[in-house]
Amino acid sequence: MFPPLCLLLALDFLAGLPDFREASNMLPAYLNRRVHALLDARSAEVARLSSLDDVARRRAQIRERILRSLGGLPQRTPLNARTVATLDRDGYRVEKVVFESQPRFYVVANLYLPKTGKPPYPAVLFPLGHEQGAKAHDAWQHVLITVARRGYVALAWDPIGQGERVQMFDPDLGESKVIRSTTEHTMTGIQVLLTGDSLARYTIWDGMRALDYLLSRPEVDAKRVAATGNSGGGTHTAYLAALDDRIQVAAPSCYITSWRRLVETIGPQDAEQCMPPFLADGLDHPDFILAFAPKPYLMLSAIRDFFSITGARDTYAEVRRVYSALGADDKIGMFEHDDGHGYSKPRREAAYRFLSRWLKGVEDDTPEGPVTPDSETALQVTATGQVSTSLGGETVHSLNVQRANGLRPRPNPRELPGRVRSLLGFEPQRGPVPVRPFGVERHTGYRMEKLLYEPEPGIFIPSLLYLPEAAGRSPAVLYVHGRGKSADAAGAESLVKAGYVVLAADLRGMGETRHSTGASGSDFPRLFGDYHSAMKALLIGKPLVAMRAEDIARGVDLLAARPEVDPERIYGLGRESAAVPLLHAAVLDPRLKKLAFDGMLGSYQSVVTGRLHRNIFENVVQGALKAYDLPDLAAALAPRQVVVANAADPLGRALPLAESQRRYPAATDRLTMPPW
Repeated sequence: MFPPLCLLLALDFLAGLPDFREASNMLPAYLNRRVHALLDARSAEVARLSSLDDVARRRAQIRERILRSLGGLPQRTPLNARTVATLDRDGYRVEKVVFESQPRFYVVANLYLPKTGKPPYPAVLFPLGHEQGAKAHDAWQHVLITVARRGYVALAWDPIGQGERVQMFDPDLGESKVIRSTTEHTMTGIQVLLTGDSLARYTIWDGMRALDYLLSRPEVDAKRVAATGNSGGGTHTAYLAALDDRIQVAAPSCYITSWRRLVETIGPQDAEQCMPPFLADGLDHPDFILAFAPKPYLMLSAIRDFFSITGARDTYAEVRRVYSALGADDKIGMFEHDDGHGYSKPRREAAYRFLSRWLKGVEDDTPEGPVTPDSETALQVTATGQVSTSLGGETVHSLNVQRANGLRPRPNPRELPGRVRSLLGFEPQRGPVPVRPFGVERHTGYRMEKLLYEPEPGIFIPSLLYLPEAAGRSPAVLYVHGRGKSADAAGAESLVKAGYVVLAADLRGMGETRHSTGASGSDFPRLFGDYHSAMKALLIGKPLVAMRAEDIARGVDLLAARPEVDPERIYGLGRESAAVPLLHAAVLDPRLKKLAFDGMLGSYQSVVTGRLHRNIFENVVQGALKAYDLPDLAAALAPRQVVVANAADPLGRALPLAESQRRYPAATDRLTMPPW
């Protein structure tokens, strides 16, 4: 048996390999090094900022790159806002509001209005975190009620996937089909990535339209507007402040850290908190603040938060230097408290002081008074408690399907390889492939070499090379399986007994090098595979599909250099999740003369049009549907022989044969070995 790679790495003659403890850490360690290199380059660039003109240029650059990653923003259309009910409370009142951020895309909100003082009042835009209850969550109501009693107008709205805006509401369950809001965000977020967008396109636009509504109110002073929120609300405070000049004061809580610390700790979070290719674009958390500079900005942080306090302090040090260079030291601040994640009372009171100083021009240290929160039912805007069952309308899914249907590329087969290469950033290494042998096993009719090959520095591909005893040069098969080379040893053996040289390889992050830990929440690994690695790859601008396709190209190099192989007869066989990288590699590498795909995802379009998907994230290419779909790639392989068996739907179930043949004319319902 092939010994575990973690044991091989401990051997003295492998001492020169990168410092990682076990095989499953290889891909995360490699990606982290790529992240750090990008962040180092960014830090050198930002260190040169020293004037208002420098900051203005950086602001324009940040905004352009963020907006491009979002897929742009929708058009402004009528809000069609209406108040459906009003609650009269002690010192304030609450209006229940519904508006349309896009046509028939309904947003439900609570508007808190003071009963004392004279309008126009300063205003607070209050995006929400992921906690249960959405706009009715107790901590949020403490902020909203307190600021209303102190003479601010405040607006909170349910984010997509939360409160009354569950996007995948199941009437039988009485909740989302996928239960957690962060899971729903990511399920939908993966679909919008395929059309070239980010889920944040929708959440940010909801926030901008909420601000449109807030400023439409005669009670509001448009020159005195702040944004504050915690966790996901801190995320969107940072986003909105960076992108919308109408916000004059910002105070995000429990979000700002740094990407350097994120990749070393909790990793990328759910879809709306990641905007690929953010890191490849030279951006980091401080850029949200630099895009706002030199207006008043307060970072609110928890020392024991899962968002690293070290990262928050690093970010603060960087932006404070810039604010100081601009003569605005008094406008940047950081408040820390020794507690955990949440908009706790110490952070809330720090926010009240900051808002009073910069929106009212007075210092106010008044502690937060007692608050009696309303129930979730009391604050709900719709009759049923769900937009989907009360108002209907659009969802992110339906809007994204419309965007996908509007793309419908008709790629020219001759031009397609260039488009694929550009979209993937496909650049395999050149020259001889570094190979490390680990012994030979002899079997009846063939021998098996155990080896590692190195497609690029820091990546090692555990492989088995099956060689028939026949003299002369033989045809060869590069065999990649989504569950690794050991998942179908019988298949590899049947190929070598049929006279083929077989290289069975664990592409990076598969087989022995599979990373076992997913994102927070047990549903993430089950639904999204190695979420952290797939998202980091997108953030650095090179999807896992591209990296694995390069592993395949170097495997072809290895085979072509072997004296036992006929280099004009090298074929590819890909199964399950390894089939999509092989398909991309084959389009870009004409040396693969025949191809077979078993259990491959039928199409990217089906992921967008389907309600649910499972284990396809590692095969996502951002914006693929702007250029091609998987059947287009298979068609572009002509006149090479291609076999497609058991094409799968987005949940991994085999498609009916007729449906497979509609997409792939030569499709079959099973794969024989050998497949040609």
